[in-house]
Amino acid sequence: MKKSLLVVLGLAVGLLGSLRTNAGEWETDFAKASELAKKESKHMLLDFSGSDWCGWCIKLDKEVFKKTEFKDYAKQNLVLVMLDFPHSKPQSKKLKDQNKELAQKYEIKGYPSVILLSPAGELVGRTGYQAGGPEKYVESLKAMIGKGKGAGEAAPATDEKKPAKKPAKGK
Repeated sequence: MKKSLLVVLGLAVGLLGSLRTNAGEWETDFAKASELAKKESKHMLLDFSGSDWCGWCIKLDKEVFKKTEFKDYAKQNLVLVMLDFPHSKPQSKKLKDQNKELAQKYEIKGYPSVILLSPAGELVGRTGYQAGGPEKYVESLKAMIGKGKGAGEAAPATDEKKPAKKPAKGK
């Protein structure tokens, strides 16, 4: 009885984990997110963030990413990937290494940096914090996706504010 209960509990936890990703929540495993983006033909939104120290990152999360308008759009159109560089939140070495490698690949110079990739993983555009709330942010993402569809080239960044500086080495 205990064994079957553990099996059912394990399956339930696995199912909840996959539902979380599909429901417009943030994934931290880039490889898993890439597979999901290809499978569901969705663009990937990579948020390079300093979630516990970067003022513009916190502002972007509060003013855009946590709002229903953004969440509804993301649920239908995006796979969200959080690539965090916190100062005091614990992270596994594997996660830190993954995030550092991706920051180097996409030449991240400051935070927040938001990268939009096609379902195939090709760069569509770059942005960061933008004033105007979730509606304006979603419109900006739609414009990037529209420009990137046929041309296959990156849309210009639309940052209205400079992102915060990245932390000193070793942090």
